[in-house]
Amino acid sequence: MKRRMNYYNDLAADYSRPGLVAESLQSELIALSLKINEMQEESPPVLGDDYPISQVEQENKQWWPTHCEALRQGRGDILIGEYRQDLVYFCQDGAYYGIEEQKVREQHWWALIAQPGVTMTWPVVMFHGEFVWFEWSCIDDQTNETLAKGSCVWVRRGHRGGCHFKGEQLTFYRDVFSSPELLELITKR
Repeated sequence: MKRRMNYYNDLAADYSRPGLVAESLQSELIALSLKINEMQEESPPVLGDDYPISQVEQENKQWWPTHCEALRQGRGDILIGEYRQDLVYFCQDGAYYGIEEQKVREQHWWALIAQPGVTMTWPVVMFHGEFVWFEWSCIDDQTNETLAKGSCVWVRRGHRGGCHFKGEQLTFYRDVFSSPELLELITKR
């Protein structure tokens, strides 16, 4: 039988469950996420000797905990900065092309999964070159009910390229659109 593994063994922080990331590290990860977003180039970098796929994968592993922390803190400004302007996003609401097209819908999802009193977790994350695949779930801190869950793939060309394709399956069990108060929390920055 294949042994199960902790997907966070080689990463800076473990987001597989609530309560595993120290506050001091949370702040460091937010600062790093802002720096990573600034590294994104206007055009995706060409893969080759100067920018090998192995470096892209290492950068994606460095980026992953910063993404998780940005979502937990409801940092919509950071989350939107992770995408390329020409993002292609496939999900059950239809295909979105470019970050403006998906922004209105996705901000409701972010508001729901980052709302006070719930914790987002990512029990599984795997990396292969440009590909980052993960499963996530959002849990109510008091009732332990699952508010939402899903699986997602990002095609991300490291820090210099950012995310140019995202495919996601989302299931929301409680609420589908956020309240105006929650929406303000995710968009206030």
